[in-house]
Amino acid sequence: MAATLPMIAGALALGIPAAHASDSPARDTLSGTKPAWATTKADKGATADSSRVSARVYLAGKDAAGLAAYAKSVSDPSSASYGRYLSAGQAQSRFGATKAQVAAVKSWLTSAGLKVTGVSQHYVSVTGDVAAAEKAFGTQLHNYAKGTKTYRAPSKSASAPESLNGAVLTVTGLDNAPHKADHDEQLPGPGAVFKNSGPFSSYYGSTIASTLPDAYGTKIPYAVQGYTGKQLRAAYGAGKYTGKGVRVAITDAFASPTIAYDAATYAKKHGDAAYTTGQLKQVLPKNYTHTGADECDASGWYGEETLDVEAVHAVAPDAQITYVGAASCYDDDLLDSLSKIVDGHLADIVSNSWGDIEANQTPDLAAAYDQVFQFGAVEGIGFYFSSGDNGDEVANTGTKQVDTPANSAWVTAVGGTSLAVGKGDKYLWETGWGTEKATLSADGKSWTNFPGAFTSGAGGGTSKTVAEPFYQKGVVPDALAKANNAAGNRVVPDISAIADPNTGFKVGQTQTFPDGSEKYSEYRIGGTSLASPVIAAVQALAQEARGGKAIGFANPSIYAKYGSKVYHDVTDNPTGSGLAVARVDFVNGYDATDGLTTSVRSLGKDSSLIAVKGYDPVTGVGTPTNGYVESYKRR
Repeated sequence: MAATLPMIAGALALGIPAAHASDSPARDTLSGTKPAWATTKADKGATADSSRVSARVYLAGKDAAGLAAYAKSVSDPSSASYGRYLSAGQAQSRFGATKAQVAAVKSWLTSAGLKVTGVSQHYVSVTGDVAAAEKAFGTQLHNYAKGTKTYRAPSKSASAPESLNGAVLTVTGLDNAPHKADHDEQLPGPGAVFKNSGPFSSYYGSTIASTLPDAYGTKIPYAVQGYTGKQLRAAYGAGKYTGKGVRVAITDAFASPTIAYDAATYAKKHGDAAYTTGQLKQVLPKNYTHTGADECDASGWYGEETLDVEAVHAVAPDAQITYVGAASCYDDDLLDSLSKIVDGHLADIVSNSWGDIEANQTPDLAAAYDQVFQFGAVEGIGFYFSSGDNGDEVANTGTKQVDTPANSAWVTAVGGTSLAVGKGDKYLWETGWGTEKATLSADGKSWTNFPGAFTSGAGGGTSKTVAEPFYQKGVVPDALAKANNAAGNRVVPDISAIADPNTGFKVGQTQTFPDGSEKYSEYRIGGTSLASPVIAAVQALAQEARGGKAIGFANPSIYAKYGSKVYHDVTDNPTGSGLAVARVDFVNGYDATDGLTTSVRSLGKDSSLIAVKGYDPVTGVGTPTNGYVESYKRR
């Protein structure tokens, strides 16, 4: 479910900006601003001087190293400064850019011939022609072949005047891959309907596929119709807690035009608490861009928002939810959404069900993202990101890699499981989420090429760009941490929850039916796009148990609890034999007009990643048990 975005961002070791090496006596190099694909071999020559450039110059603030250090100390339970959060105003005053720095940056940019189009606490945006950009940033802009297309990029790293004394963190936008011209657009209507066919199980194992072939030597159950909040709350130990008094934010791109109706209808149908006035809010941009199906596919994001909102409310029914929609699925807009939450301290817990592959990351954007996450950490705000839905990404990209921003050392990466909740809402077991699919043979007597091909699974593995953070040392095995680098790298994920769509969550959404009508309907869904809001909701319960005191950036606390009874230590083989469910699906995705297809989905088969005893790159430290929420109680 995690959307594929034209993104992102690999985090630096602990997000402290790299020292600016001297490019010449009068310039400071802005490392990471020349993309890796801008090679001599791909160079197609200079970009025309009259071409237009739109860029953002991110501000380093008055003490970038101090920001990272403070963010670490307030997040670490073993630190004397643990929990001593700053207000948004205090954080900006202590670590943000000064008026003098902003004025100096603006003066530098305008003197080069660029026009300042916007100023925020975090950046100065500018437009101008290539000649002015080259003058300002001390580099030539050339055209480079990238795949089948040609894009503009700096021929060497950009730089800023040494006289600015390190006021510039980085600049983005000098390369234009894959950005397109912006124009104001209205959001499209709901997307085409999707529905699941039965038969279903109401809880794991309740309906056995007795007429279908065996799998792993036994009859298998039909997939659940979709777990509800009641079942998930029981599985992850919600107890008496409801998230009362806790604020959760959700970021995605765009905004579902029917979210209020859909969320209220879903809650009523499934016994979740009714939303109180103002409990669900939206913070939206004035205009949207890149809405087309060939770019961000706006209507495809409606289901993401719907899933996230309904999952948070189902698990933490009294939590306040603020949805912050980005104007598009591009980095600048997603960064703006994250910054809105931090600058206004709109929530203490932020769920983010989006990302891209690490190979698409750029260090300039990594620095910009990490700065937002660090400002959040000093305010007591924790960010949770889906780890991805393609396992080790080899089947998807041909290269073993993790997803980003989940790879940032400053966020909690949420992996995924297959979840079995039995009769009476009893937790039975979990496996690491990884699915292999085989279809029913024509004669109905066997599964073709059982267990079949890998289809999807929780993202995880070892980063190639992010150094091992302090909280993973001593927990993550060296074989994982040092897989790409003897010094050690960040390993993903940190914690996990239900993600497998074959043991998924039921959502309700207004969709467009084949006759053109728009109606509310329900379907089962999964992905780490489900795991992230579920963990965010569990964290809301934990914050309530803590008396309302913010948990903040949670990873140091999550790893400090490693090896205790607060986690289910999830493995791929919890019952000692192979596990699978049967699924019957509509060929056309919504009714039986074009027939049905029957398949067997094997569980615990995540690409090359395996869930084993202890920390693993599928489920991290594991999933919350009945004791997890209570473990945050202040003693």
